[in-house]
Amino acid sequence: MTEVVPLLSVKNLEVSFAADSGTVKAVRNISFSINRGETLAVVGESGCGKSVTVQSVMGLLSSPPANISASEIKLKDQNILSSTRINGKDIRGNEIGMIFQDPMTSLNPTMKIGNQVAETLIVHRGLSRKAAQLRAIELLDLVKIPEPAKRARQYPFEFSGGMLQRAMIAMSIACEPKLLIADEPTTALDVTIQAEILELLKDLQASNGMSIILITHDLAVVAKMADRVLVMYAGKIVEEGSCDDIFYRSAHPYTIGLKSAMPRNQRGTHIDLLPIDGSPPDLYNPPVGCGYAERCSHSMEICLSDQPSRFPIMDDHQSECWLHHSDNPQKIDGMFYSTSKNDR
Repeated sequence: MTEVVPLLSVKNLEVSFAADSGTVKAVRNISFSINRGETLAVVGESGCGKSVTVQSVMGLLSSPPANISASEIKLKDQNILSSTRINGKDIRGNEIGMIFQDPMTSLNPTMKIGNQVAETLIVHRGLSRKAAQLRAIELLDLVKIPEPAKRARQYPFEFSGGMLQRAMIAMSIACEPKLLIADEPTTALDVTIQAEILELLKDLQASNGMSIILITHDLAVVAKMADRVLVMYAGKIVEEGSCDDIFYRSAHPYTIGLKSAMPRNQRGTHIDLLPIDGSPPDLYNPPVGCGYAERCSHSMEICLSDQPSRFPIMDDHQSECWLHHSDNPQKIDGMFYSTSKNDR
């Protein structure tokens, strides 16, 4: 059988930031990959390292203050750890496109939308200004912005939030990247516009076969979009698996806690939301053991003193939790019996 070569492969990534009061260890020795045409969701609460992870892959973090190390970061079998250029071209915009969290602050308020989309094509594809402008209008039409020729002559303040996000998507796909990173692409949008943006991303993926890394804290978005899911906590990947694994066979107490805090659309039933008590650990001084131990109802002595390994659950489903060690009496067939109210 021919081995599938991932589009992007990241091994042993660590990212820290130097500050006056110490060093923030934002990402702590994580590894992951994404295949061609796949949607990989990265989920977790604010500050867990989701955005820093993808920004380090994109080469968007300045050093100093950032310090980035990894065994490898490969895009299509080419090392991009030491350089963000492949065959003389910057991967940013060409091979990898990115949709940022807030389009209002990501777009230049003094430039017309069409010029901002065209600039990407002029810089990365060498198109003439006229050809780039025409292509910009086509891209605005592709992302379903009405009257694209008219809209191309307008400024960002003349666009609604949903229209601005569509314009950002047009910029990010202008050079037909193989990988699109969407960092909270539906933040601050109402549910109707959110659904339209997600459907647009799925349509674009189906038409050009690109891979998508979706950064989000919204499990409903994950359920709609993802093939595989990484659950991050305190700078580490604590669980990895298919979308079905994460939702129906959750193996890490933190993942179970996230699900318990998620509203459910079940008519005629009343289900209390169960927040996760406590706060994430201080990443100036990360715990020597499991980062979730202080908030976990299943915590054991070893959780406080030793960092857990990634334990296989089944197939490609893994959990970084001592509950899945073979010597744990709660472990049965790769799972564990739980008596926590958060798991019900």
